[in-house]
Amino acid sequence: MTREQFISHVEATRKAFRRFLAALCCGNTALADDIAQESYIKAYLSCDSFDNPEKFRAWLFKIGYNTFINHRRSEHPTVGYDDATEVSAHDKADSSFAYQELYNALNNLSATERTSVLLFYLEGYSIKEIAEINGSSQEAVRQHLSRGRKHLRSLLSTD
Repeated sequence: MTREQFISHVEATRKAFRRFLAALCCGNTALADDIAQESYIKAYLSCDSFDNPEKFRAWLFKIGYNTFINHRRSEHPTVGYDDATEVSAHDKADSSFAYQELYNALNNLSATERTSVLLFYLEGYSIKEIAEINGSSQEAVRQHLSRGRKHLRSLLSTD
């Protein structure tokens, strides 16, 4: 793949990739930008060995997912769910917190559940495609989707 082709593919997928990473990072757009930048660098350095332009989007999402997972493994959480919910509940006037409750709930899912839910519902990938991106079986993706929906339902219920 040439540099121009790579740039063209990046421009075509930029918004969807950014949206996916922002949701994966539970609304932390600075972290999503860092992961996107690192993912683009990794993709560019590997694009000579990439030979299927039709699958560029899935390939890039897989790189982004793996970069996110590597980042999560290296970090240590500092704020719990209850603390984050309390903060977002007090600041309803700021529109940047419009999805904070959803981001808080997504943050409580495992990385595999969150990724499967986001790729399936936000990006419209099939179970087979998600399995390829995650490097898991289709049955595992179905389980992640089922568990993710169940966990989100319990976290977002207004009982």
